[in-house]
Amino acid sequence: MTDAVRNESEAVAEMAKHWPLVRALMGGTSAMRAAAKNFLPKWPNEEQKSYDARLAVSTLYPAFSQTVRVLSGKPFSKPLQLGDNVPEPIKGFAQNIDLEGRNLHAFAGDLMVDILSVGISGILIDFPPAEGVRTRAQELEAGLRPYWKRYPAGAVLGWKTRRTNGVITLAQIRLLENEAEDAGEFGEREFEQVRVLEPGRWRTYRKVRTANGQEEWQLHNEGLTTLNAVPFVFCYGQRTGFGTSAPPLLELAHQNVEHWQSKSDQQNILHVARVPILALVGAEGEVDITVGASSAVKLPKDADLKFVEHSGAAIEAGRNDLKDIEQRMLQTGAELLVRKEGAAVTATQISSEGEGNKCALQRMAEDLEDAIDQALQFTAEWIGQPEGGHATLHKDFGADSLGEASASLLLELQAAGIISKKRVILEQQRRGVLSADIVADDELEDAGQDGPALGAITDPAPAGA
Repeated sequence: MTDAVRNESEAVAEMAKHWPLVRALMGGTSAMRAAAKNFLPKWPNEEQKSYDARLAVSTLYPAFSQTVRVLSGKPFSKPLQLGDNVPEPIKGFAQNIDLEGRNLHAFAGDLMVDILSVGISGILIDFPPAEGVRTRAQELEAGLRPYWKRYPAGAVLGWKTRRTNGVITLAQIRLLENEAEDAGEFGEREFEQVRVLEPGRWRTYRKVRTANGQEEWQLHNEGLTTLNAVPFVFCYGQRTGFGTSAPPLLELAHQNVEHWQSKSDQQNILHVARVPILALVGAEGEVDITVGASSAVKLPKDADLKFVEHSGAAIEAGRNDLKDIEQRMLQTGAELLVRKEGAAVTATQISSEGEGNKCALQRMAEDLEDAIDQALQFTAEWIGQPEGGHATLHKDFGADSLGEASASLLLELQAAGIISKKRVILEQQRRGVLSADIVADDELEDAGQDGPALGAITDPAPAGA
């Protein structure tokens, strides 16, 4: 049955359990609201209207998404370097590695976001159809060249492996693709396609409607390749096996959902507490009351009229709870930057870089380097070159302690607009980096009188500009 070609394997289904959570967090407030009860439970006996109102005003503190973006940017704070052993044609390809205008540096940056968020991604090294082309000279004349295509989590449906010369390699992989075709003069119709790759062979399957009105997946096209391998490379966040991985920041994701729920409660109690209730004590029967600046109220003897307000104790408890969660999230994200003694490394990693004392993010960057090197090798094989060469990412960003790592992350989150400058001062005092005698408000006022920060001064515009 060809319908099975669209099914997810058990390994993919197991990984996919975490993806709705991290994708909703990466999508921000709108995505979390769309997920509704999945991450913001409805209270017992809560009316749907009340729940909908609570959901509509809930906003996400974007700790997970911003931590992913900050951490994923560290290996790319300096340009990706291609070694001297990378063939010149491939260096040219790297300026537009996906034939969509993205260079290798930007392409690899997207892979790092994938592996830090959902934990897995992949690269297909493909070659355009070359009908009638028989020689390398004809390929060059036709402008044909290999290119890379990124397959994020969910686009890989399943795979089979084999052992070649003692090494596990892909014997088959199934990839889900979204294709489009013209629908009228100005429209397009999108549809799914499954690509099946095997060494030296490829097939595509599409869903069609049969004569009896049923839809089924059928073979659409097929062909041969010149490679005796499947040119696909997995990129891992927290590898658990061949082709499988876990989100390295999964605990931060759960903490961010906890903050989302607690913040929703806090917003709800603030709404209730900000509206005082007028209470009439000691009056029997109905009393006409008009409340206003120019109104007076006549009460029966021994009656009392007053506003009843929230004591604020629960509000302060909720505020402290949010602060505690935010502190834990900051530390959880910063843990990827703390160097670990005796960290495991791959055989291809360079010993002179002190591989025994690296942080988790540095090891992920090295694993991504390995994946890029494999992709470069497949690219070389497509064009008949013996070697693809080596790529190098920036990895000098590890911290010696959690305090140092979280302090660095604090500054980057402030620069991204997630937390305030005052919050940075208070958190640095908590860590003992700044003196406890400093008054945050006074320090910010003094800083404002110092003029622009170094490096922030720009040349004045020329006259007449």
